[in-house]
Order: sequence, then structure tokens, then C-alpha cells
Amino acid sequence: MNILITGSSGFVGTNLLVYLRDHELSILTVDRRKQSYPENNISSIEYDAFWENNIEVNNYVHLAGKAHDLKNTSEESEYFAVNFELTKKLFNRFLKDNKARTFIFISSVKAVSDKVLNELKESDLPNPVTAYGLSKLKAETYILDNLPVEKTVVILRPCMIHGPENKGNLNLLFKIARKGMPWPLGNYNNKRSFLSIDNFCYVIEEILNENIPQGIYNLADDESLSTNQIIEMISEELGRRPKILNIPKPVIQFVAKLGNKLPLPLNEERLQKLTENYLVSNKKLASEIGKPLPVSAREGMRKTIEYLIEENG
Repeated sequence: MNILITGSSGFVGTNLLVYLRDHELSILTVDRRKQSYPENNISSIEYDAFWENNIEVNNYVHLAGKAHDLKNTSEESEYFAVNFELTKKLFNRFLKDNKARTFIFISSVKAVSDKVLNELKESDLPNPVTAYGLSKLKAETYILDNLPVEKTVVILRPCMIHGPENKGNLNLLFKIARKGMPWPLGNYNNKRSFLSIDNFCYVIEEILNENIPQGIYNLADDESLSTNQIIEMISEELGRRPKILNIPKPVIQFVAKLGNKLPLPLNEERLQKLTENYLVSNKKLASEIGKPLPVSAREGMRKTIEYLIEENG
């Protein structure tokens, strides 16, 4: 096998398989349940069967993980069981695999910080506060403490990834604009980094082609976008004038506090995610690639919006 991919049934994994399927590669997906693929070069196996069999693979791409739960219904132990223990077990398998040469671990910018004052860099001292971020950082630490001598290990810290099948906060923005509802958070003029799924897949390919050396890299599009800009883009794609209201921030914050206790579309955590500044520097990665990422922030966001329009009729 050329490539092993965990978490292939998720949003990122599904898109990565589509991106790689036409390459002359032999791909093995490892998931909790065996998947079925029409392509001849993609096969699937369950975790238990993988642990029990001596399957050698050239490249490991570890996507599987427990994502941050916005509703806060998950136990902390669940994050560490998946994001740390599973990563540790897979990395140990990689170390023993005689054929393996590259291990790509998909961590998160949240392994460093949940809030960013200026711009997040790889050199920033990690200080996560959530179980999600802490579990990702613990996995990173284990990998870094056990780096092999003659193999390549790359840790990627993506910011919010979007694209086809995306189920993040962009869906909420789309639903608001599609219904013709005014966007009430116009007073929050934030700047955020995003990552197009196309750019994510491109970076994975560059690593597999050995064009990016071992290390830790932030992953983000080359430009940032504000939430207000995204609302404007959605409205434009829908053929409507954007409706953006500048409601005083104290009023918005009061409603968000109510949303912590009542089933409202806005709570304090969601308000933070929709309005916070979260800039991620990709300069280290850009320096290694030596050219801009293939998809601009606006182009990538427009493709996601077009997909949402198509899916929702």
C-alpha cells in the first residue's frame, strides 16, 4: 500500500480521497467500520483487523479525531481516547512498519491556543484550555518525543477547513442569508483565517511528494476573511443585497448569554467563533512551497458557497 488514511469517511477524508483517487496510488482506509469504494485502487479495513494483521504501508495520513463539540455534551475522556490514545497507537505502528517512510498527523491550531491576539505562529508557546486542544497537544508531544531517525514526520495544524460536505458554522451563515434574515453582528469587524479543502489536499500531496520537510506547520489560506465579508459573498451568490445590521454589542452579548441556557441559535461560544479575530500565519509553509497556495481565500469560500446553494436548491 502507498497511503494509509484514517478518518476517510469524514468531511476532510472524503474530499482527500476524491483528490487522490485519480493518482496512481494504492490507498488503504482504516476506520471504525469498513467502507465500500467503487475505485479499484482504494480498499478499506476496520481498526481491529488492521491491528491484528501485518500490513505495511509507505505513508500514513492520520485524519481521524474527535472534533470540538460546540454543544459541550462530550466527556473530556472521549477527546483523549481518540485524539491522543489512537494517535499514539497508530504512531507506534508506524515506527515498527519497515516500509513506512512518512507520517502526517492532522492536529489543530487549537492545540496552541483558543484565542489569538495577533497572529498564530508555529513558534508560539502552546496554551490550550479545552479538552480538544489539550488532547491534540498531548498527541503532538508524544510524536515529538519519539521522532524516528530515518523517517519523516509532519504535524499539520489547520484552522477551520471548509468545502463540499462542510458542516461547520458556514452552514449557519448560509441559512441566515438564504432565508433573507438580516445579519445582526455587523458591529463585529473581525479577521479570520480559513482553509479551503482544496488547499489542504494540495499540501498533503506536496508532503507525499517529499516537497515539504519534516516539522510542524500551520495550515491556512494565504488571505483572511471577515464574517461580514462572508455574509456579503453568500448574498451575492444568492443574487441578493446583503442585510447587515449594526446592533450594539451589549445587546448581542445579552442574547448570547440567554443562549447558553435556552435553545437559541446564538450562545456565547458560537458568538465568539463567529466574531473573534483568529489569524493564522502560514508563512513557514509558504516558504517551503515557494509559491502561493493554488486557491485564494475568496475563491475557496465561493466554491463552498456554491456547493451549499446547490445542495439546498
